[in-house]
Amino acid sequence: MTTAAQLDDRYGRTRRRRTPWIIGIAIAVLLVGAFGWMTVAQSMSSVDADDLGYDLVDEHTVDVRFQVTGVQGKDVICIVEALDEEFGVVGWKLVEIAAGESHSKAVAATIPTVSEATTGLVNTCWVA
Repeated sequence: MTTAAQLDDRYGRTRRRRTPWIIGIAIAVLLVGAFGWMTVAQSMSSVDADDLGYDLVDEHTVDVRFQVTGVQGKDVICIVEALDEEFGVVGWKLVEIAAGESHSKAVAATIPTVSEATTGLVNTCWVA
């Protein structure tokens, strides 16, 4: 070993290896890609429901109208609820919506209640 090589080794002037940096960057790119795909896949199967209105038919029935926007070509299930004046659930129903040609669909559901309701609404929807 020459004197110059000994001095370079002693004072840290040796050539650095780039392999750890390349491996770290590759892992970071793979992680970002995986999280990006999970986000896209989740948003592709999300469903949004908007309340359009309700009618209090009698003290044991509520009609709820709502619009479902989401996945085209897949069945959707929604939970529709009737609430009393203290926001307690007095009736609910699972509504199955068949797959359709469009991204949006208007739906009406009749909910039987155990006591008089003051409102009706959609709690949640998901792809079946």
